[in-house]
Amino acid sequence: MAEYLSPGVYVEEFDSGAVPMEGVSTSTAGFIGLAQRGDKAGLPVLITGMHDFFRNFGGYLSEKAFGDYRYLAYAVEHFFLNGGSRCYVMRVVPENAKSASNAGTKEADKLLITAKNEGAWGDQIRVEVGPASKAKSPITAVVGEGANKYKLKGAAGFNVGDTVAYFDGGMRLGYFRITGKQDDVIELNDALPEDPTDTGLVPTKWLATCEFDLIVIYGGEVEQYEKVSLNDLAPNHIGKVTDTSNIALFQDLTDAGADAEIIAPFTQLTGLEEEGYENKNVALSPLSGGSDGSIESETVADGLYIGSEEGGPGARTGIQAFKDNDEVSIMAIPGVTSANVQLNLTAHCENMMNRFAILDMPIKAKKTDELQKHRNYFDTSYGAVYHPWLQVFDPLDKRNTYIPPSGSVAGIYSRSDTKRGVHKAPANEVVQGCTGLSVQYNKGEQDVLNPKGINLIRAFTGQGIRVWGARTMSSNGLWKYVNVRRLFIFVEESIRRGTNWVVFEPNDGPLWARVQRTIDAFLTRVWRDGALQGSSTGEAFYVNIGRNTMTQDDIDNGRLICVIGIAPVKPAEFVIFRITQKTSEE
Repeated sequence: MAEYLSPGVYVEEFDSGAVPMEGVSTSTAGFIGLAQRGDKAGLPVLITGMHDFFRNFGGYLSEKAFGDYRYLAYAVEHFFLNGGSRCYVMRVVPENAKSASNAGTKEADKLLITAKNEGAWGDQIRVEVGPASKAKSPITAVVGEGANKYKLKGAAGFNVGDTVAYFDGGMRLGYFRITGKQDDVIELNDALPEDPTDTGLVPTKWLATCEFDLIVIYGGEVEQYEKVSLNDLAPNHIGKVTDTSNIALFQDLTDAGADAEIIAPFTQLTGLEEEGYENKNVALSPLSGGSDGSIESETVADGLYIGSEEGGPGARTGIQAFKDNDEVSIMAIPGVTSANVQLNLTAHCENMMNRFAILDMPIKAKKTDELQKHRNYFDTSYGAVYHPWLQVFDPLDKRNTYIPPSGSVAGIYSRSDTKRGVHKAPANEVVQGCTGLSVQYNKGEQDVLNPKGINLIRAFTGQGIRVWGARTMSSNGLWKYVNVRRLFIFVEESIRRGTNWVVFEPNDGPLWARVQRTIDAFLTRVWRDGALQGSSTGEAFYVNIGRNTMTQDDIDNGRLICVIGIAPVKPAEFVIFRITQKTSEE
C-alpha cells in the first residue's frame, strides 16, 4: 500500500484491463541424431540454417561408416528446404567414440590440446603459435638497493607471474618473472643487468611481456587468439581466453613453480627461440586418436537416443536433453524406427504437453500388414507416422539416395503454420527436394492404411509428390487429426505462458475478470484467424471463471480454476460431390 506522509498530489498507475497475450511459436523443430561433431550432453543447439549445422555438427555422414543412423544432416537440410526456419539439434555419440588430442607428442607435457568433442573430425585440427607481446615499457628508476624492484614508465599489461624479456640496444639479454606489482613498480625474481634505466625520448632499454599468438584451424573454420599467456594468474591465460572455442580445449601443464626455468612461452611450446620467428607461426604436432565409435546393437542405440538424466539440468543426453528446452513444438529422430525409441519420444511429448512427434516407418516395411504391425505399437494423439521414404540427391556420394520423411514433414508443418496457421492440416502439401519414393502406394492401399493413422506420401501426375494424410496415432476419434491436437497445444501453451502474471495475485473477483478478458481477447483473435468454428465468438469458444468454477476450498488452497472450451475446425478429409442427371424438364 502506498504511503502518504505529506500533503501533495500523488499520481499512481494501476492495471485493470486485459493483459495482451501472444501466441507461441508452433514451427520450431527438435532433432536428435548422430553427427560428426558437437556436444553429446547439455542443451540442444539452435540452428537457423545449414551453415549453422555444418559449423556446429559437421557435414553429411557416409552410409558405410554410420549405416542406418546417418540421417540427421539430411533431415535438417530438408527441414529448411521445405519451409522450416529454425530448429534445435542434439547430438548422439556412441560410448566408444574418442576425442582427438596431442597426447604422446613433444608438446603434450606443456599444453594438452583435445578436440572439443568426440569424433574422427578432431584429427584434422591444426594448431599454430607465434611469439607476441602485449606490453612494453622502459624502466625509469631502480627502487631500493638489491630489492629487484623497478619503476616502469607504464605498467599497464604487466601482471604478477608474467614472463618478461629485457632488451638493451634491441638485443634480448634474458628472461625474468614478475613476482610482485604495486602501481607502476614491479618486482622481478632476479636483478636486471647494471643500470637498466632509460629515460630517453627514444628508449633503447625496455622490458616486454612474453606471450604468443594462437591459431586453431579446422577446415574453413579459423579461431585466432592474440597475446595468449601461460601465466595462470593473468586474464589472458590460455585456459581463459580459449574457453569459448568451438574447436578445441586447452590445458596448461607448464610448471609455474618458483624453481621452474624461465623461458618464453613460445619456446616452451615449440622448443624454438623467439628470434627469427617474429610475425611467423609454427605448427604444433597434429592431433590424433579421434574416433566416431560404433553402435554394436539396436539395444545400445536405443539407450543413446533415449538418453540419460545423469547430471541433471543442463547435462542430460538424447531425448532427455529436450526437457530443458521450452521452444520446440515438433520433434523427430530421423531414420530411427526402433519402437523403444519412438515410444519414448511420444511419451516425452505427452508428458511435456507442448510438442508433437513425427515418426518414420522402417524403410524395409512395404506391405500394408508390415506397416500396420509397426503402427500398432502406438496409441497417442501427440504423434503421427509417415511413409514411405523419400528419394533425394545425396551431396556426399553425388547420387540419389533415400532418406526418412520426418525432416521434410517437419518443414512442411512449419511452412503450413507460417502461411496458413496451425489449424490448417499439414497435408496436400508438396514435398520439396524429393524426386521419388521408396514405395508407390495406390488408393486401395491407402484405403486400408489411412483409417489406421498411417499417413502416406504419394506421387500424383502433374501435381508432384505430396503428403496425403493428416492423422495422429490416437484411438480416440476426438483427437484423430494432427491439426486439432497441434491447435490445442498452441492454445494451451499460449495461455500458460501468457498468464504467468496471474501467479500470486489476490484470488478474487477483479483478478477473475481480468483473466477472463485476457483469454477472451486471445481466443477471439484465434477465431478470427479461422482456427475455430462458428459464426460468432459464442459459438467458437467459452471462458468460465468465478464461483461456478471454484469452491471456497479451492480459493483457500491457492487454486484459480478457469474452464475453457473451444470448437476447433476439422479438415475436409473426404470431399464428396453427389452428382445426378438432370433432365430438360426438371
